[in-house]
Amino acid sequence: MVHIMAYHHGDLRRAVLDAALEVIATSGPGAISLRDLARRAGVSHAAPAHHFKDKAGLLTAIAVEGNELLADSLTEALDEDRTGLIDLGVRYVRFALEHPAHFEVMYRPDLYHRRAPELVAARERTGKLMRRTVELMPEEKRGPDAALAQLAAWSAAHGFANLVRGGNLDRTLGDRDPGEVFRGMARVLFGQSDD
Repeated sequence: MVHIMAYHHGDLRRAVLDAALEVIATSGPGAISLRDLARRAGVSHAAPAHHFKDKAGLLTAIAVEGNELLADSLTEALDEDRTGLIDLGVRYVRFALEHPAHFEVMYRPDLYHRRAPELVAARERTGKLMRRTVELMPEEKRGPDAALAQLAAWSAAHGFANLVRGGNLDRTLGDRDPGEVFRGMARVLFGQSDD
């Protein structure tokens, strides 16, 4: 059971988000209840609804925040001179492992308001970063279809991250860093010795 300290002052929205992230990380998004989060935070049952309206609104806020965090990480990677598509994949895998609750929600459009303007904008920002990286790559590295290269890279990173998160690669990984294992796998998969 997740234990949340009673909310006394400050940012109720953040307190509810943090409580929700803890619940999702331990029990999944199906365990979220605004009434339960309010009880855990020590506020009236209507207080979370003031910020999020409903459960889907709360999960939309988590999806927005997750996309923003991922975009920030990818932007940081792009600011480094040697960044290529594989480096972004490594960032993606690490994000999935460091932010499991966000990752769990971000790719479940059945849980949130998928057309919410702030979510559309956050997802577009992440997509633009990936597209920019692919478009800057020489064609001999990415192939003639940039969109297909982007989809292949995303699919590889997403699939690998989910396998790691599910414990399916524990024996394969041993004590190795999943991000670096992904880097090696991606180089083999995409026929690159180097980014």
